[in-house]
Amino acid sequence: VVRRRLLQKYEHQPFTSCLAGFYSCRWKRYQRERTEPGKCCCSTRECMFFPLLVAAFCFSLVFLYTWGEGKNDYNNFDWYNYGNLGFWFLWSLVILIVAAVLFAYISLLLVLAMCLLAEGQQLYLHWSHKIGTFLVLGFSISSLFALSILWRDHGKTVRLSFQVTAPYLHIGAIAIMVLLAWPVALHAIRADKKVTQVIIVGPYLAILLFLFLIPLGMYSPCIREMGTLGPKPALIGHRGAPMLAPENTEMSFMKTIEHGGDGLETDVTISYDGVPFLMHDDTLRRTTNIQEVYPNDTGKAASFFSWDALQKLNAGTWFLKNKPFVGMGSLSKADQNQATNQSIYTLSSFLRLADSHNKLVIFDLYRPPEKHPYRNLWLRKILDVILNESKIKRHLVLWLHNSVRSFVQSVAPGFQHTMGRKAPIEDLLKHNIVKLNLVYTDMSSEDIRKYAEANITTNFYVVNEPWLYSLAWCSGAHSVTTNAVHLLKDLSQPLFLMTPQQYNIMWILTDLTSAFLISLIFAL
Repeated sequence: VVRRRLLQKYEHQPFTSCLAGFYSCRWKRYQRERTEPGKCCCSTRECMFFPLLVAAFCFSLVFLYTWGEGKNDYNNFDWYNYGNLGFWFLWSLVILIVAAVLFAYISLLLVLAMCLLAEGQQLYLHWSHKIGTFLVLGFSISSLFALSILWRDHGKTVRLSFQVTAPYLHIGAIAIMVLLAWPVALHAIRADKKVTQVIIVGPYLAILLFLFLIPLGMYSPCIREMGTLGPKPALIGHRGAPMLAPENTEMSFMKTIEHGGDGLETDVTISYDGVPFLMHDDTLRRTTNIQEVYPNDTGKAASFFSWDALQKLNAGTWFLKNKPFVGMGSLSKADQNQATNQSIYTLSSFLRLADSHNKLVIFDLYRPPEKHPYRNLWLRKILDVILNESKIKRHLVLWLHNSVRSFVQSVAPGFQHTMGRKAPIEDLLKHNIVKLNLVYTDMSSEDIRKYAEANITTNFYVVNEPWLYSLAWCSGAHSVTTNAVHLLKDLSQPLFLMTPQQYNIMWILTDLTSAFLISLIFAL
């Protein structure tokens, strides 16, 4: 009898051994302890550390979601780092991978802890995992703090994302509560005091009730009645199609046209001898091979080069070398050859191309620095190219530059005058503004509707992600400036679009199903 009891006592428990081994590095059964009824699941020290594990999970989840939803602006983030570090690297992708790995690690620890609790085992987190937990917690908190300081608009992006993802985040949160029901119920039943049971079950039920009712305060423009969705926003290629070709080159603009873009956006500066050309950066380092051709002038402003000097530069090889966008894919052999032969593009050629394909144009104009011979004549020179050299149809020009707008209206009637910020409708109508060009973080369906009633359309920049384009579509935006014309053109309807009736059914079914499962778990 004694021998049989000993065999039962030391019966192999491979599942529990694996759980304790990975969580505590206690692979031997004699190293583990079971939780006695009415006793705490771990020592005082472990009880103090477990909330840190939960906090690390929560903060790493928040950062992963925050950074993941910021994919729309990864190129801006990498460009910012390029300006500070002097070399191009996809830092945004590295941070995303690190955040995903750390979240997966801390999630695994939490799942192991829940399984051990369900098996009635006392918790003991190995010291190496405690160090890892502190690292995850520190990385997540410091990263969120850095984002709030250095990239304040990122918070607006996350808040916008809730307008389309909130219904699905709600389902995910309910699913997590269902999974947590088992360890909560198990410990409530094992507790020998009513007060302890209330302390365990009370917060759980309060959070669950909050999640059940949270859809009452949820708003999404993509939850709308059938037939109320407006037309698909027009697509304006941001510096052309910079995910398919070197930005601000003829190839880039042609790619936008080939993929059905409705307009072209670019940046205009002026050479030392008065030729307006397309360049976004102050210098030529990022988008040309200036280090090979003029190695001593890499820090020199682009506008201080003559047009003859600019023509000697290659504006495409950098694109194949740096691959500036995450997930941009590989180019065909023909596109690679074409990209390597791109040169700096003039404003005149750009306007002729747009005019020949009947495409809208919008551009940022950069005034030359001091001591530049065209510092005070640059606008006249640019207007001369628009009106006399290219002779583009005037209704295709979205004039954005705000200085001397009245002068431009007098010498070039017919431009579609565009404002780069929100303003009272009376002021916009007074200055004959017909379009607003706004950063996407200013998106508001109410403002879009208000301006539309005054025949003022809205364009948002830079919108690359399908979820953000879907939100702009549902909000009533008339057009967006994008790096991803080739991707957004294929959307036949907004993502996450549903009727209020469909959402109510989804909400009620989720709540009823989860309530049934949780009740069943507590009953068993």
